[in-house]
Amino acid sequence: MAARKQSKAQSIYQLKITLKGCRPPIWRRVQVRGDSTLDQLHWVIQLSMGWTNSHLHSFTIRGVEYGVPMPELGFDEMGLRDEQPVKLSKVIPGEKFKFSYLYDFGDSWDHEILVEKVLEADPNTDYPICIKGKRACPPEDCGGIWGYGNFLDVIQDPDHPEHEEMLEWVGGVFDPEDAALDEANEQLKQIAEGKCFEESEF
Repeated sequence: MAARKQSKAQSIYQLKITLKGCRPPIWRRVQVRGDSTLDQLHWVIQLSMGWTNSHLHSFTIRGVEYGVPMPELGFDEMGLRDEQPVKLSKVIPGEKFKFSYLYDFGDSWDHEILVEKVLEADPNTDYPICIKGKRACPPEDCGGIWGYGNFLDVIQDPDHPEHEEMLEWVGGVFDPEDAALDEANEQLKQIAEGKCFEESEF
């Protein structure tokens, strides 16, 4: 059933998602259906990168910001357009197009999204899928790019006074080189199987 539905998709976008400001770079290469919405792409980014959907987010495409309007929380003045009905095929003109995704307005994790290729859908592939990536996603709430650099310095220095405390905070172990693609694709299967992600923390 899922394969038949996917075969009707006119195009597949191969996207390279790069977390800006990190050296060496942290990135993921994903393939998503052209009829996916920005809301669904939000989940693809969250799951492929390794974020936990614990904060607000927005897309900026050709100067227009999209996200989840929440006037009840006082965010109506941000002027976000509702991302949920917006399909990628309506806002992506073709290959080499770039747009941005901002996650966590406090730590400001800014991602550049590059449309690398526009492909024909493979009826034997379940989309979305993460086909490649480099390096681990930073821990949530570590203080942005600067904070992540400090975090790495601390956990890699056994003599640092905060070494044990920081490792405990992150769950005991953290490998900055592990992109965890197998885990990401296991979670992306939930989107491929048509499961909804209507509930989030915001």
